[in-house]
Amino acid sequence: MIKVENIAKSFNTTTGSQLHVLKGVSLEIKKGEIVSLIGPSGSGKSTLLRCIHGLEKIDSGAIYMEDELMDPNDKKKYREQRNKMGFVFQHFNLFPNMTVVENCKLAQMNVLGRSTEEAEKVAMEYLEKVGLPDKRDAYPSTLSGGQKQRVAIARALCMNPEVMLFDEPTSALDPEMIKEVLEVMKDLGNQGMTMIVVTHEMGFARKVGNRVVFLEGGHILENCASEEFFSNPKTERAKDFLSKVFYD
Repeated sequence: MIKVENIAKSFNTTTGSQLHVLKGVSLEIKKGEIVSLIGPSGSGKSTLLRCIHGLEKIDSGAIYMEDELMDPNDKKKYREQRNKMGFVFQHFNLFPNMTVVENCKLAQMNVLGRSTEEAEKVAMEYLEKVGLPDKRDAYPSTLSGGQKQRVAIARALCMNPEVMLFDEPTSALDPEMIKEVLEVMKDLGNQGMTMIVVTHEMGFARKVGNRVVFLEGGHILENCASEEFFSNPKTERAKDFLSKVFYD
């Protein structure tokens, strides 16, 4: 469904040097897969996710969706391809001056051209799915972190994406709020949604994800079935990482 071929991405630093974040990364995501991107901080996980969605422009390489090149120069087609991907941010990115239902309606009306009535119907359908129909008229400031993230998921789903991208969706949440967000994501996976998840939640990666992609220093070091990665990591770096995550 999504194919990443030898992509590289660098950023300018304050000293004027180049920070090479992705160094020739290649990856393929099949329809219906739940792929967890894991690794230490600074390994390139979130940058890879943002490059796939087009939030960051790649320096070299290519990204394909359904065997068709994602070319930013072909603006109409590129926009259509990006609209097939829902993106859920670490810090929710809800509009504070809009109610929950207004947050869920905005892109539907502006991007998909849906009427107010149709957008509201779809918004309520997905707010029901994430267990928040009663918060339709609430403002983000009145919601808990877990509720905000569930609204963000509902908002992305309102666009009828074919793949969902999650960038550390639970890292800004208190521990007791994490489970409610992971349950929504688990339900999405059970319904066959293709998902790419940058996460530090090893339990989710092991039990819900089909595959783990382990990054270090801008390279993919391991790419295998989740259970295989957790029970029998191949590289010393992955073994060291897991030993620190699952400490006694």
